[in-house]
Amino acid sequence: MNYHWNWSIFWEQSPDGANSYLELLLSGLLWTVATALCAWLVALVLGTCVGVARTTRWPAVRRLASGYVELFRNVPLLVQLFLWYFVLPELLPQSLGLWLKQLHYASFVTAVVGLGLFIVYQNGVLNRPFV
Repeated sequence: MNYHWNWSIFWEQSPDGANSYLELLLSGLLWTVATALCAWLVALVLGTCVGVARTTRWPAVRRLASGYVELFRNVPLLVQLFLWYFVLPELLPQSLGLWLKQLHYASFVTAVVGLGLFIVYQNGVLNRPFV
């Protein structure tokens, strides 16, 4: 196979007309890292709370925490992200829902919340049942 890659494509102007392809790739990388770090922080805080709640003496608190885990265990991540982005603003009061829809970084905020809540179950101690 004798293929010659055109590396100069990275410095050409992208279809948006404002950046090069390399700048678009780097921008996407930065957004991805920012989303992952913020979602990890949400997961760390919430996972600690839910993990502690699952070990408490009070049965109502344990059931509530187990219900949270079961909810996120049985709904795929992509469905959860769609729910956070499209459905949540419709369920909120009209003024708050409109604010969320018009938020400049609404997709970032909803992705961070959705991923953070999902990561609590996926990577933590919450995916193992307690005896």
